Amino acid sequence: MIDHVKFTSEKREVKNALFSILIPSWNNLEYLKLCIKSIEQNSSFTHEIIVHVNEGFDGTLEWIQSQKNISYTHTSENVGVCYALNYCSTLASTGYILYMNDDMYACPLWDKYLYDEIQNIGHHNFFLSATAIEPKAQSKCSIEKNYGLTINEFNEEKLLAEFETLPMEDWNGATWPPNIVHKSVWELAGKYSIEFSPGMYSDPDFSMKLWQMGIRIFKGVAKSRVYHFGSISVKKVKKNKGYYQFISKWGMTQGTFSKYYIKRGQPYHGALENPRIPFSIKLKSGFKQFLSLFINKQ
Repeated sequence: MIDHVKFTSEKREVKNALFSILIPSWNNLEYLKLCIKSIEQNSSFTHEIIVHVNEGFDGTLEWIQSQKNISYTHTSENVGVCYALNYCSTLASTGYILYMNDDMYACPLWDKYLYDEIQNIGHHNFFLSATAIEPKAQSKCSIEKNYGLTINEFNEEKLLAEFETLPMEDWNGATWPPNIVHKSVWELAGKYSIEFSPGMYSDPDFSMKLWQMGIRIFKGVAKSRVYHFGSISVKKVKKNKGYYQFISKWGMTQGTFSKYYIKRGQPYHGALENPRIPFSIKLKSGFKQFLSLFINKQ
């Protein structure tokens, strides 16, 4: 896939950085600018920002190269989110890997609440997510409130006035970005699995790898909030057969993993326990795993 793709990178030093924030971007410059502006303006700590520029034909590459405090990697073609994150992470110099989408706006104190939770946990065996505010909630893990469907409609002033008042409790099932792991966990898990390129179902696959490692803290932090315009890049990419790839790899659907293992969207009550899977679900998973053998060959 990547034998003919040109890879380049440049590392910029940031002193006293707490998180290494990885941001894959694909010809999405105006959203990327807003995302980075929000991180720089609304963070409580200094962070290392590392952008992967897929193609960058819209001026993204030139803009990133002009930013002296932002590290970047670049590929001449779109290599998807898995390769992008893995390549970005080679430049990471902090103890924490945080993945954020380029169509997100970080609200004030977003990083403080994540770091407070990390300190409260007291060890590295965790997977945390911030909580997204979305025009149309994509799951029970996000808050539905419309502050603009596009960047041109974005009501930043209203969001900043209201985001803290929107009701939400800590939730189980951290999977989607913004998410954060310790760098040692990121490396031990083998980063993002490139067989899921360009990236559909790579998020739950990464969570499953953490589960297999023995991690049982999958927590969504309610007070840590970002505004998410809604998968701007995903809407234009040719998708892989992630649903059946996940089944073939793990012997269950992503839905089974989310519901019975990490209990996604349920109120958070502490570290998870090993699940009891109904026999009917095991039968269903077995059938779908058999079916996936044929579908993945197509």
